Amino acid sequence: MPAYRAPLRDMRFVFDEVLDAYATLQSLPSQREFGNDLGGAILEEAAKLAENVLAPLNGPGDKQGCQYDPQSKAVKTPDGFPAAYKQFAEGGWTALACTPEFGGQGLPHVLNMMVEEMVCSANLSLGMYPGLTHGAINALTEHGTREQQDQYLPKLISGEWTGTMCLTEPQCGTDLGLIRTRALPQADGSYAISGTKIWITGGEHDLADNIVHLVLAKLPDAPDSVKGISLFLVPKFLADGTRNPAFCGGLEHKMGIKGSATCVMNFEGARGWLIGEPNKGLKCMFTMMNSARLMVGVQGLGIAESAYQVSLGFAKERLQSRSLSGPKAADKPADPIIVHPDVRRMLLRQKVMIEGCRALAYFTGMHLDVAHDHEDPQLRQQSDDLVQLLTPVVKAFLTDEGFNCANDGLQVLGGSGFTEDWGIEQLVRDCRITRIYEGTNGIQALDLVGRKLALGGGRAVRSYFALVEGWLKANADAPHAAAVGKALKQLQQATMWIATEGMQDPEQAGAASVPYLRLFALTTLAWFWSRMALTAQHKLAAGSSESAFYGAKLKSADFYMARVLTETDSLLAEVVAGKSSLMAFSEEEFAA
Repeated sequence: MPAYRAPLRDMRFVFDEVLDAYATLQSLPSQREFGNDLGGAILEEAAKLAENVLAPLNGPGDKQGCQYDPQSKAVKTPDGFPAAYKQFAEGGWTALACTPEFGGQGLPHVLNMMVEEMVCSANLSLGMYPGLTHGAINALTEHGTREQQDQYLPKLISGEWTGTMCLTEPQCGTDLGLIRTRALPQADGSYAISGTKIWITGGEHDLADNIVHLVLAKLPDAPDSVKGISLFLVPKFLADGTRNPAFCGGLEHKMGIKGSATCVMNFEGARGWLIGEPNKGLKCMFTMMNSARLMVGVQGLGIAESAYQVSLGFAKERLQSRSLSGPKAADKPADPIIVHPDVRRMLLRQKVMIEGCRALAYFTGMHLDVAHDHEDPQLRQQSDDLVQLLTPVVKAFLTDEGFNCANDGLQVLGGSGFTEDWGIEQLVRDCRITRIYEGTNGIQALDLVGRKLALGGGRAVRSYFALVEGWLKANADAPHAAAVGKALKQLQQATMWIATEGMQDPEQAGAASVPYLRLFALTTLAWFWSRMALTAQHKLAAGSSESAFYGAKLKSADFYMARVLTETDSLLAEVVAGKSSLMAFSEEEFAA
């Protein structure tokens, strides 16, 4: 596979120039000193780690995979993974955005998101081990007792220990009210946890000294529904060094991310401790899930970037046929395939979707920081509303487009892409799971229309509309402002339709949910592309020496508006078509 190179210039363009993120972050009490010097140095070091340590292990890790020993019930990760993880943890990367109270560096969440993008581009499988630990850290930080925090957070934050999220069982995934894992109270205040969990990322491995499982289970007298779920902390090793009976029963044989240990976990009366209140585990779970959903969106973005780099490099070198307008490389037997319109279509679609998705992700991450730390409670609320509203969009759209970009990248390579030689087939396989785990993208769409549109009585989505409308009013002469305004009106029309029809019939909202989420995302990316184009326009007018860079941004915005945003017409039509053509079929008629 060609060497990965972190796209630092594009990342800084979005973060520094379009979002002016340093100014926003410096308005927060905890980030007064966070400036370009520190942020830039951290990103440079993260790029070196991704390019030189993580990326070289990606292909070999896929080929070797994880190995399970049924006798010891231990899991061995691919060669090089333990040493790379140790370097990652010792470099402080696991602690970047964590609270200093327990050993974290207290840096912005959005900075951590930018580092995660590079890690996921370089080696998604390896990046998942520390990535899932953040969900456990967030749950303990928000819901754990002081004793639990003191005992576990320093080790998790340092990377000495890792964490898991043990939710899914053989008979249930999304419908967690069906879980059968049980927690029996013990005389010492602990609980005996018994049950089987499946698809547990990092459930067993050889990277860290201990693994802290966060396990959903039901108490003996719990209601038989989601209102009866509790969350428990179950360590692999207890405080006295005793091995807790929480064992890996085997590894899943899966399509991709083969360097990531995806485990069946058997809890055989393992000792655990309640996190939060009894029967209130769903609230704790969403603390983990919301963090994980943003992370998974960034995984899609990271894979897309890697696939784009591979396919662009190939397209510049591969000689095949002559340009339709006449030879472009007359001294060669054929022209490089980048001259062909359809190859350019695929490459440009990758480029504009990646850069638009990057803007959406960083914007969301920046508002996550504002929501956590701004001194003004009203601004904290507004930013939290934006994060809540955009989280399902980030998770679903960035992973949909991550897979689409990887798939288009493979198509650019033709038969070469279908082989292992260029590594892009691995990226397609690895990325496919991102549309499924942490809630399938259909579930994200239902969350958007069922929960997030109704948040605060519609307060969140009204605030989003006002934000975009305010920017358009203040920047009426911005490139493509009219196209953004049109798309926004279509999104508002679709929102009103769902609010009206979905209130009367929930299936109407369900039928509209997936096209609505995509309409929401494409409209938001149009807004960001208009902002990126305006920034580029200003830089060129000021005589920037990077005329090619900024000129490419203007042309990218043109491409997005002409060839991507046009989807909004059909998406709106799909939303308002209603449920009838979906729900009219009887089960028997599917086979007719």
